[in-house]
Amino acid sequence: MPSDAEHGTPGSRPGSNYTICSMAPSNFTHGLMGVNLQMDSVTTYSLWLSIITVCLIVVVSRLVQGGVSKIRHLLNLRSDPVQQSYWARNGTAIWPWLKKNLIYAPLIRKRHNRNLTLARLDMGTIPSRFHTALLTLYVLSNVAYCCFINYKSCNKAAIFAELRGRTGHLAFVNMMPLMIFAGRNNALIPLLRVSFDTFNIFHRWISRLVVAESLAHTFAWMAGKNYADKMMGQQDGMARALNGNSFLAWGMVSVIAMVVILIQASSAIRHVAYETFLHLHQILALIAFLGAAFHGHKGNLPLTNYVYVTIALWFLERIIRWSKIVYRNFSLTSSTRVTVEALPEACRVTYELQRPWELRPGCHVYAHFPTLTWSLSSHPFSIAWYDTRPTPYKTLEDEKLPSTTQDLGPPLPSRTTTSITLIMSKKSGMTAKLHAKALASPSGIINIPGYIEGPYGGLESLHSYGTVLLFAGGVGITHQISHVRDLLQTYNDSTSAIRKIVLIWSVRTQDAFDWVHPWMTEIFQMPHRRQVLKVLLFVTKPRHAGDVVSRSTQVQMYGGRCKPGKIVEEEFEKRAGAMAVTVCGPGAFADEVRMAARERVGEGVVDFVEENLRLAVYAMTNLLMYMYFFQTPSHNRSGTSPPPTQPLPNHPASS
Repeated sequence: MPSDAEHGTPGSRPGSNYTICSMAPSNFTHGLMGVNLQMDSVTTYSLWLSIITVCLIVVVSRLVQGGVSKIRHLLNLRSDPVQQSYWARNGTAIWPWLKKNLIYAPLIRKRHNRNLTLARLDMGTIPSRFHTALLTLYVLSNVAYCCFINYKSCNKAAIFAELRGRTGHLAFVNMMPLMIFAGRNNALIPLLRVSFDTFNIFHRWISRLVVAESLAHTFAWMAGKNYADKMMGQQDGMARALNGNSFLAWGMVSVIAMVVILIQASSAIRHVAYETFLHLHQILALIAFLGAAFHGHKGNLPLTNYVYVTIALWFLERIIRWSKIVYRNFSLTSSTRVTVEALPEACRVTYELQRPWELRPGCHVYAHFPTLTWSLSSHPFSIAWYDTRPTPYKTLEDEKLPSTTQDLGPPLPSRTTTSITLIMSKKSGMTAKLHAKALASPSGIINIPGYIEGPYGGLESLHSYGTVLLFAGGVGITHQISHVRDLLQTYNDSTSAIRKIVLIWSVRTQDAFDWVHPWMTEIFQMPHRRQVLKVLLFVTKPRHAGDVVSRSTQVQMYGGRCKPGKIVEEEFEKRAGAMAVTVCGPGAFADEVRMAARERVGEGVVDFVEENLRLAVYAMTNLLMYMYFFQTPSHNRSGTSPPPTQPLPNHPASS
């Protein structure tokens, strides 16, 4: 244990006669008297060392994974499925075991993205086993640092002072990673190839840790003040200390704001009105940071600069966001054009951007509609389709044929226009207003003001895999269709190892097919599509028995819910090379696909990739879809159970 002489006391040095034992308890209720600054510095270095160590481990593992994928990619550009069989087998038992039991594994059984409920209240989701291990180690290390104080001090007031200093110090230190992990433009996302959703999990848990440490800091001060008042025979000392003391007042403002954040950020409250939560959350966070900054400045506390940097990061994140929005969507003469087309239970929204984008498959953007919502809120949507086409400088009416060579003038630089299209499923709030507005138009098509922020995501490349299974639930097809297009194009260009693509899409009714009809038509017209692509469609609630009809062996339709385990099992036996299993859909559906992939990881090279744009406003929808898919008997959902016309009646992947 640290000795009394090691504690920071203004105007004293270790070994001086002015010891802690001889001081009055009231001296330890303010300032740095009794605070162990040396141990506080050790905890700071230890916390950052743990964060940096984890980041380095992830970077090294990503480099190794990327190197293996690149070699596999280059060696299989022109190989046939038989020649890729070497890459279908695991080269070691350690990595598959880690993937199955730690990296891909849910904390308990198979529940990860499916929302927890308590008395019909949404309680959020459970972190994965790997995330839980990291969070547990981080939280326990903070608890250990808080407990490592000198309990044998000859002055009891010094114990409260050291605990107060340690908890406040750790709260200041944790504010910086708290802010870094909350940003969409977090530099660690592309560096570590870790999704924003994962960082958001750590953001939420570290924020709870900061609130707990701030409360412990407050209670330690209150306990120390109460002890000093008793020893001095004073009453109402705490009330007098708070009266007119701006140092304590700003600290209380910060703590109160944090407690309110903790309450209003709970999943049950957050899901009721997401937009209100989001803006209130940001305002309260700024108040908490500013309160902590003033508290540290007025008390001349160590690590106040950490709070200053945290506030600077908060503003920098928003400056980057708005800079992207302005650059991508506005020019000196015009702005992004937004066209909205009403579809069955959804809208097809096309943005014609002012500047070209470089987009990767699997990207998503945040959509803003200032005329539909009172706030500046945005919502994430996967980019379903994108096109880049040449843009003329003049219209045909303005063009004149040149009469001389001088009339030709210097060649103009080429210009292109990028358009991206999103599918916005009608839920509630903004998407419901947008669908109603488009549906009210005589043509079902409207133009409204809007802009987008991004692109984000698209971290994983599927080009090195011989077999790719793309699972989609509902509007999750928008994420997968861009991968289908990209993989087919790279197959035709001989720039990927892909030899087999299986797209599995589960929808409630056939109306959802209209969402992607023009793009699927274009995909079906691509060369070599029949040799590479197979599409499995599952309609859980067909209107009529005759609606479930398979048109060909490459496009098969089934009635009933999708069983990912049977599909993965069947395709695993017929795979070519390494296999990737990806999913984008409701939480319960994603958990089923995750479980199916985990069951095959030990038998061959199988990688699992999940895209989950967790937007709280849609969480209850995911819960209802879970109840629909997994708790309602099939005969109650569809009325009848029509067998597929061409495939076998008892297809292993449907029920």
